[in-house]
Parts: sequence; C-alpha cells; structure tokens
Amino acid sequence: MAVVLGMAAASAVLAARDQRYPQQISTDRVLYLRSGRVAHVLALGFDSLAADLYWIRTVQHYGGDRIWRPMTGAFELLQPLLDLTTTLDPHFTVAYRFGAFFLSASPPGGPGRPDQAIALLRKGLDADPARWQYAHDIGFVYLWHFNDAASLKLAAEWFERASRMPKAPNWLLPVVTTTLAGADRDAARASLRDLAANAGQAWLKRYAVRTLGQLSAMDDIDALQVIVDRYREAHRGAGATWDDLIRAGALPGVPVDQARAAYELRDSRVTIGAKSPLWPLPALRANREAR
Repeated sequence: MAVVLGMAAASAVLAARDQRYPQQISTDRVLYLRSGRVAHVLALGFDSLAADLYWIRTVQHYGGDRIWRPMTGAFELLQPLLDLTTTLDPHFTVAYRFGAFFLSASPPGGPGRPDQAIALLRKGLDADPARWQYAHDIGFVYLWHFNDAASLKLAAEWFERASRMPKAPNWLLPVVTTTLAGADRDAARASLRDLAANAGQAWLKRYAVRTLGQLSAMDDIDALQVIVDRYREAHRGAGATWDDLIRAGALPGVPVDQARAAYELRDSRVTIGAKSPLWPLPALRANREAR
C-alpha cells in the first residue's frame, strides 16, 4: 500500500510540475560522434553497453520530435544514431527493426525515408544473413511506402527470399503470391500453381486454389471494364448497367466469377461481388485499407 500511495503521489507531483513548468524544446541537437569505429574505440570494450545507450538516445530523439515537434521535427539525428547503435552492436535486432519503422514513417510522424530504412535492414542482413525478419521487413517497406508495380515486384522478391530462409514461417508463401498478384499476375499464377501442386498442408493448397480464382476474376474485371467503357463512349458517357449491356448485345448475360457469384457494376466500374467467396481481391490499395 505504501508503494502504491507513493507512486500515486509521485504521479500527481509530476503532473503538477508539467502543468506549471511546460517542457521546453531543447535547441541543442548535436551528435558528437558519427563514426562507429571511433565509438568502438572509445567504448573500451563495452560496445553492447554503449549500443544500449545510443539506442535509448535514438528512441528519445524520435519520440521527442514526434511529440514536441509534430510539424517541424526534422529527425535529422535519427539515421546517424541508428548507424552508431548497430555498428557498436551488429546483432541488435530491435534497433534494426524498430529503427526501420522510425525511418520509414511518413511526416509528420517520421522523416519519411524508406530508402534509409531499407539500407539499415540490409546492414542487419549483412550481420545476420539467416534472419528472415529483416528480409520480410524490407519487403514490407517496399509494399507499404512505394506505390508502383516495380516496387510491388521487389516486395514479392524480398518476401520470397525471407520464405526460403531457415526457420521462416509458412505464412510467408501466401504473402509472396498475394503481393505478386498486384504486380505480375503471370508470375503469381506460376507460383500459385506450384504451391497448389506441392503444398504439404491442406490450408496452403486451399489458399492457392482460391487465389488462382481471384486472379481469374481480376482478368475478367479488366475485360469487362473495356466493354463498359466502349458502351459509355458510344452513348456519350451515359451510365451503364448489366441490363443495358445485355440489351445492346455486348454481353450474353450477367457475368459471374468462378464461384458463380455475379460481378457488380457500380458507377460504371466493374467490381467483384461483395458476397463472392473470392472477395476481396488482392490489390495493394485494398491491403493498405484493410490494415
């Protein structure tokens, strides 16, 4: 009870102090060491301890800019602090993984430097080539922070590399094919067919078969959208329904996917049916919204 009462009293005192004396943002933003080799010499053999201290300062720097400089925080010491930390302790897993998250966070919550995040994780892989988490995190940076087909393909390549590493979990294989579906459907199909034929677990086989159906649905949607756009162009931009297209002879009937669920036409855009077993389709934007 004495400890609880003491902690409560201390919290009250700290809260009162913060209200009366607001924290001032320090203008002293100096990093006296930037060379990991020099830091190693000065650590006098206590490299792990020095790495812990630099990691604490890294967290303080990132948190300070995120909280106290939400609109102007430059996070300019973040990358050199992380480089010092991981040079002093090349096997500091937390520093690599959380540091990559800090670096890639978009402004104002971070510096928005996914390139530096990838470089940091590559440094971790150089130190621990069998740590699949670093390869997975590189793929995630490409997937989340870049929005183009080339980056999607790179993300899938890194996920695949991670899946082939020792002790990698089997859920990485679906991540590879789902990512490929947004970048290269033919490559995704080849990977899925191989997975369906050779998967040792029933759930992986079911996943492969379902995702192959989703890829076919994506192809159907592309082809149907061309038909809808041609109809609208011929009718001066008028809205279209399935009935309109059927009456015009553009379609023999309401199109359905491999699960026999009808495609939907909303505001002249073809989509997978919300009640289809294939919904939602593996698209990058849909994945981001789901997260």
